[in-house]
Amino acid sequence: MELFKKARLKTGNSILAKRIAKIKRKGYYSHFSEVKSIGIVWDASWVKEFTSISQFFQKMNERNINVKVIGYYAGKELPDQYTAIRFLSCIRRNELNFFHLPVSAETDFFIRNPFDILIDINFDKVLPLYYITSMSAARFKVGLFDPDKNSPAFDLMIELKKPVQVDNYLTEIVHYLEIINSGTSNQVDK
Repeated sequence: MELFKKARLKTGNSILAKRIAKIKRKGYYSHFSEVKSIGIVWDASWVKEFTSISQFFQKMNERNINVKVIGYYAGKELPDQYTAIRFLSCIRRNELNFFHLPVSAETDFFIRNPFDILIDINFDKVLPLYYITSMSAARFKVGLFDPDKNSPAFDLMIELKKPVQVDNYLTEIVHYLEIINSGTSNQVDK
């Protein structure tokens, strides 16, 4: 059964690669003071990280920045702390197609949303989340640098010592985004 799963994942990655090749986008970023919306793609199997994400949501809310989080949780039932949270949507295995690609209405809505910034917290490169990040209409995408994987999905990559702590990762992202100020808008051709 594991061999069959690997074949489906390989096919899913191949489908994603073909879809990525068709995308023409320009990454756009000016300055953090102009950010009104942030999307976060998160591997929700790491339940301990939820506190850090909630704290980040609070900090951004204080700055009048709207934050939406989409997570993937492989378990059958969501942990209690994930339910009834207005800024969090979780997709589960039953919302994936045969090739492990997400097919829910929530996923489609998130992908089409033109967030000012998309932050990828998918350190293990879980395919459903990598699909969302890659296909997202976000204007500027930030992710973790991985020397073993060249990711065309990101406009900015942050390098941190492993194991990466989510709260530190989010702090570093905000720090670097606050430093970047082109005076005009930054555009990254993809």
